[in-house]
Amino acid sequence: MKLFPAIDLYGGKAVRLYKGNYNEMTVYSDDPVSVAKAFAAAGAKCIHLVDLEGAKTGGTPNLDVISRIVSETDLFAEVGGGIRDMETVEKYLSVGVSRVILGTAAVTKAGFVEEAVARFGDAVAVGVDIRDGYVAIKGWTENSALRYGDFLKNLAALGVRTVICTDISRDGAMRGANHALYRELCERFGTIDFIASGGVSSMEDVSALTASGIYGAIIGKAYYTGAIDLREALATAHGKEQV
Repeated sequence: MKLFPAIDLYGGKAVRLYKGNYNEMTVYSDDPVSVAKAFAAAGAKCIHLVDLEGAKTGGTPNLDVISRIVSETDLFAEVGGGIRDMETVEKYLSVGVSRVILGTAAVTKAGFVEEAVARFGDAVAVGVDIRDGYVAIKGWTENSALRYGDFLKNLAALGVRTVICTDISRDGAMRGANHALYRELCERFGTIDFIASGGVSSMEDVSALTASGIYGAIIGKAYYTGAIDLREALATAHGKEQV
């Protein structure tokens, strides 16, 4: 299983939200580039970056920080948050981002996913953020009218290879991952590589997700609070004894 330690960006800082609530934000570092370098030093090969300002309002307000992370590490970087037009996709890929994650626009903008996948293939992923059975949009501030199963069926038909799936009720809450949800998704949509996001809060979560055969998992708050040691988690995810 691939592990994606996460940096959520707001105002150029590394932060975390509680269940997506912008009013419940904790700043963990004023220097996200150093955090990314610490991930790499622990053995990480991948990183998950979210521009929370972009997710809320669109645009790329944290592009400079993301560019530095990409240029100053060798990490496979996937980026989400506010990617709502082809110009933004191209902007991120041009600075060396490995994969972009389409969110709100994948729901609200007809044809956007299809065009992006046609042009950029596996460099395009989609974020499916679930609240009460529906796909949430606009930085989780609204629920769409789409049920997540119907949405995923459409994405599979369009050839989307990677989906980052978040159970919003678990995000930042340190309650554990929704293992039943991820088992269901992997069984129903075999052509999609799922990355589990939200609630990965213990080594038991990492072990269970690894055993499930899911493609990847994101570690956020649990890293910053020390609940998960990244070196140990990486060893478990890669099926190795910790050295």
